[in-house]
Amino acid sequence: MGLLSCGDRVIPTMKTVHIDSYVEARAALLNRNLKQALYDEGAVVMEDVLLCLHGPAHRDRRAVEHRIFRRDFMRYYEQELFPQVLEATLAPFLAAGGADLVQFGYQVTMNLTADFAGIDRPEQSAEETATLLALVRKFSEGATLVHSTRDKEVVRAEVREALATFDRVFFQPSVDRRRQALVQLAAGELTEEDMPRDVLTVLLSNTDALPLSPDLMRREIAFYLQAGSHSTANATVHALNDIYTWVSVHPEDEASLHENPLFIQRLVHESLRLRPASPVAWRQPICPVAFENGEVADEGDRVVLDLFNANRDPEIYGKTAADFDPHRTIPEGREPFGLTFGVGVHTCLGRDLDGGMAQKGDIDTETHQYGIIALLVSTLLGHGARLDPNNPPVEDDDTERRNWGTYPVLFSGNN
Repeated sequence: MGLLSCGDRVIPTMKTVHIDSYVEARAALLNRNLKQALYDEGAVVMEDVLLCLHGPAHRDRRAVEHRIFRRDFMRYYEQELFPQVLEATLAPFLAAGGADLVQFGYQVTMNLTADFAGIDRPEQSAEETATLLALVRKFSEGATLVHSTRDKEVVRAEVREALATFDRVFFQPSVDRRRQALVQLAAGELTEEDMPRDVLTVLLSNTDALPLSPDLMRREIAFYLQAGSHSTANATVHALNDIYTWVSVHPEDEASLHENPLFIQRLVHESLRLRPASPVAWRQPICPVAFENGEVADEGDRVVLDLFNANRDPEIYGKTAADFDPHRTIPEGREPFGLTFGVGVHTCLGRDLDGGMAQKGDIDTETHQYGIIALLVSTLLGHGARLDPNNPPVEDDDTERRNWGTYPVLFSGNN
C-alpha cells in the first residue's frame, strides 16, 4: 500500500473503496494515514473516546490507559478476579437450571468490565446489576448505531438518557470514591497497593498529562463498559453455537471439550475468526492513499475493510477458510482469530484478556493464558450447557450485525 502526495488538490465527491483480502485489510489497519470512521453515527457515546482518536491524541491517551493492560494484570484478572465474578454470576442460573446465554454473557462480562473500568456497585444487589446492565446494553446500541435497524434519533435520545442515569447512579459516586482515595494516597494514608486498579483511577491520577472534560471521561468509561461486555458476550454465544454444530458432526471431539483446555481455546479462536464483533471496519484517509488493487482513496472518501471476508481469505487460511475447523493449521505469523481484534495502534486493548495468548511452542497448561471467552465456554460446558429443545435461539433483528437476540440453554449439572 503506497502513500500519494498530500499536497493541495481538489477533493472529488466521496467514494467508497472496498477491501476484502486479508493482506490488504491488514495493511490498511496498519496504515496511519487512515483514521477510524465507523463510529461517527454513534458519537452520542463514542465521540472522542480512545477507539475513535487518531494520531498524537490517540497515542497519548493509549499510553496512559495501557498501564492497566500489563501482562501480569491480565493474568490477575483471568486467574483471580474472573473466577470469583463467574462463580457469583453463574450461581443463580445454575439454581434455576438454565439461562439465556445472551443475558448471562452480558451480565458476567459487565461485572468483570465494571471492575476493570472502575465502576463500583456498592449494593451488589440483583436490582443494581440489572440497572447497570440495561444502561450498558443501551450504550452498546448507541455505539453500533451505524448498523441499527431502529430510528437512529430515537436511539440517540435513549442513549443520552442512559448516560444521564449512569452519571448520577454509578459514575459520579465512583469518581468521588477514587478522588478521596487519591487524596489519602497523597497524604500517605494509603499505598499504591491499596489503590483500585482500573481505568478510571488511572485517568483521575493523570489529569495533568491527560486532561479530559467530565463528559468525555464519562463517555470513555461508558465505552469501556459497552466494548468489554458487548463483544465478549456475543463472542461467547457464537463460540458455543459453533461448538454445538461442530460436535454434532464430529462426535470424536466431544471428549476434548472436557479434557483439553487448549482445544477449547482453538475452538474459540476459530469462532472469533469467522465471526468478528464488527464484520467491517471503516477508515477515512487523512491524505490520498493508494491500494494494491489500483484504487486511490482521497480525503473524505470511505474505505470499507471487509473483516468478515478477509478472515475467510483462502490465500491465508486455505481452501476451507470459510469453514469452522478447530484443527486448522494457522500459517506462521498469522493470527488464529484473524483480524477480529485489529492490528497496529488500534489493536483492541482487551485482546489478550478476551482471547488469551496464541498457542506457540511448548505450552504450560497450568499457566497459559486462555482468555475469558474460553474460560466461560469451558465452565458452561462443564455444567452441561445444552440447547433448550423447547425454546430455540432467536437472532437479534434490531441490528444488521449477525448476533443472537436470545440463546436459551439448560444445565445438566455434569460438573
